[in-house]
Amino acid sequence: MTSVRLMDDFPPPSERLVTLANWRTFPYTQWSFRNVRQLLPTAPIAASGNATPLPADPRDIGGLAFAAPSGSETTLDAALRQTSTDALLVMRRGQLMTEWYANGMDAERLHIVFSVSKSICGSLGGILVDRGIIDPDRPVIDIVPELKNASAYATATLRHVLDMTVGISFVEDYLDPDGDVARYRRAMGWDPVPPGQPVTDLRSFLAGQKADGKAHGEAFHYVSTNTDVLGWLYERATRRPLAELISEHLWKPLGAEREACITVDAHGAMRAAGGICAAPRDLLRFAEMMHRRGVAAGRQVVPGWWVDDINTKGDPQAWNRGDFAPMFPGGRYRSQWYQLDHARRTLCAIGIHGQWIYIDPPSETVIVRMASEAIPLDPDSAGLWMRAFAAIARLP
Repeated sequence: MTSVRLMDDFPPPSERLVTLANWRTFPYTQWSFRNVRQLLPTAPIAASGNATPLPADPRDIGGLAFAAPSGSETTLDAALRQTSTDALLVMRRGQLMTEWYANGMDAERLHIVFSVSKSICGSLGGILVDRGIIDPDRPVIDIVPELKNASAYATATLRHVLDMTVGISFVEDYLDPDGDVARYRRAMGWDPVPPGQPVTDLRSFLAGQKADGKAHGEAFHYVSTNTDVLGWLYERATRRPLAELISEHLWKPLGAEREACITVDAHGAMRAAGGICAAPRDLLRFAEMMHRRGVAAGRQVVPGWWVDDINTKGDPQAWNRGDFAPMFPGGRYRSQWYQLDHARRTLCAIGIHGQWIYIDPPSETVIVRMASEAIPLDPDSAGLWMRAFAAIARLP
C-alpha cells in the first residue's frame, strides 16, 4: 500500500482510511505525516509574507557512494528509496544543491517534524533569554507554579529542562502500548482514549510527572514532556500562545514562505515537543539561519551568543551518563540541540520516524530530511543517514 491509495475515495474504504488509531503506523504514515491538519486540531504559525530567497546551484548527487553501517557500499539514491524518505534538501555554501521528494510530498506541503520541534523551541528560548523575558537559572515553578506538586519539576531550573537533565521517572518508550508515552499521547489528543480510561489533557499530565530520585543536571535523560514544560513556560512568561511566539520571533524574521502549524490538545495546549508541521524549504531556511549564527537575510534572528552557547556548552559527562550515548558516542546536548561531532561542531535536530536537520559548519552543509519510517527510533536508519550526511559534507 502506498500513499497514493490512502484516503483516495469518498469515503475511503476501511483498508485505506487513516485515523487517530493508525496514523503513526506504516504505511498510513506516508499520508498522515503530510496531512496532520486533517487528523488533529492545530494552531497556525504565520509566515513572513516576504520569503527569504533560496538561490539554487542544482547538482545531481544521487550516485554518491558511501559505506553503510553493515560495511557494504550503497548510494544516496538507494538510501532515499529504501528508507521511506519523503523529502531531502541539501544546501551548500548558501546554495540549494539538491531537492528530492517522494510519497506525495512536495516543496510547499507541510510535514510533521516531530522532535525537530524541540530544537525550534530551543532556538526560540535564546531569543526570550536575550530579551530578559526568561532566565535559564530560574526555577521552573517560579513561572509555572502549577508544577510545584510534581516533584519532577519542583526543584528543576529552566536550564535543566532545556538540556534534558531533569531527574524524572518518565520512560520515553514509543512502542510500549501501556507505558508513559501511550498515556502522554492520549493526554495530548494524538491517540483515542480506550474505553474506561480517564480523559485528561496535556498540562494536567505534565503536572503529574514524578522524580526518579536522581539529581537534576547529572545525566542526559531524553524526555519529551520537558519540552512541553518549556513551551508552557514561554507562554506564561510572555502571556502569548507558543504558535504566535514562533511566528513573530522565528518564522517571520527568518523569511518563512509557508504558514506552519502546531498541534493542540482539547484545552488548547500546544505540543512544543513534537507537534510542529512545516514546509521543507522553510525548515531549510531555519537550519541555514542557525548555521549562519542566527542570521537570515542580513537580520539577526537568534542571538549569536545563544548559537555559540549551543555549540560550546553541552556537557559531555551528562551525555555519557545518558540515554543516547551508545547510539551517538561522544555527543553532547544543549538547549534542545544535539552536537554529534564536537570537533566539527556538527549540530543536529532529530525527530522520530526519520526527521533530521544536519548542520556541518566546516563544509557549509545544511541538510533537511523528512520521512515516514515505520519504526519511531531506528538505530540502523540513523546510522545509515549519519553516514550519508557525512558523505554529502565531504563532497568537493
